[in-house]
Amino acid sequence: MNRNFHAAALIAAMSAFTILLRFLPFAVFRKKVPNYVIYLGKVLPPAIIGMLVVYCLRNTAVRIPPFGMPELIAITAIIILQVKTRKSLPSILAGTAVYMLIIRLI
Repeated sequence: MNRNFHAAALIAAMSAFTILLRFLPFAVFRKKVPNYVIYLGKVLPPAIIGMLVVYCLRNTAVRIPPFGMPELIAITAIIILQVKTRKSLPSILAGTAVYMLIIRLI
């Protein structure tokens, strides 16, 4: 089998499956969305963000220098920007930039 054909077939299969998964909720819940789906739509995004924060900070060394200070400063910047602007993307991008500048320059 040709490598290009194999890659194209994989991409086509993944694309079709992704489109199917995106379309499926609209097909299943045509008339009325169940209350548990509405509940999950409200609680899952904050829960996923919390899990991502824990995952990102899992290897932070707090007993050796710099004692987790770059992470703490970046998280503080994210929280301040989020409270002031209420826009997640700029807050996360700014926090990432702050963290990268701290670990590269200091």
